[in-house]
Amino acid sequence: MPTIREAQILILATNGFEQSELMVPLRKLREAGASVRIAAPQGPAIRGWNEKEWGESVSVDLSLDSVRSADFHCLILPGGVMNPDSLRTNDDAIDVIVDFLNAGKIVAAICHAPWLLIEAGAVEGRELTSYPSIRTDVENAGGQWIDKPVVIDDSIITSRSPKDLDAFIATIIEQIETGERLEGEPFRQNA
Repeated sequence: MPTIREAQILILATNGFEQSELMVPLRKLREAGASVRIAAPQGPAIRGWNEKEWGESVSVDLSLDSVRSADFHCLILPGGVMNPDSLRTNDDAIDVIVDFLNAGKIVAAICHAPWLLIEAGAVEGRELTSYPSIRTDVENAGGQWIDKPVVIDDSIITSRSPKDLDAFIATIIEQIETGERLEGEPFRQNA
């Protein structure tokens, strides 16, 4: 596995991403030396949601059809309600997530972003966490919901909310650098 300074990280989002859940990892991972790029269904920019109103915009680096998991070590899925709710109905976005999972790459989802893991068929039989309001969704998809700041299951990292961002980012860095996760069968989307 690479050091964080050698890591290539992709953040997948769309308009309505929870501002802190994209901007804080983007800033902190770049400060740590990683190359971080943004992919979205549209560009040239997407706009965040900052608590109760529209927030900052961020430039889009890649269209979904140009993303190749082989070019990255990790995929980050920020939450918010609007962002994952929109992306989970986008077949290209789900295909990107499934491609990363099939390649055994780290996929890190925070807050409501586990909705995307549910849509990708990646939750059944796994331990994960999320924003508490989607606990039932996770459990109905066959996942075991755990109330912890960060949960790791194979190559999937999940976290609850912006209050857990420090632990979420630290875990991403640790997993990129050590690769200490369970090695199992390649992910296969549930039918």
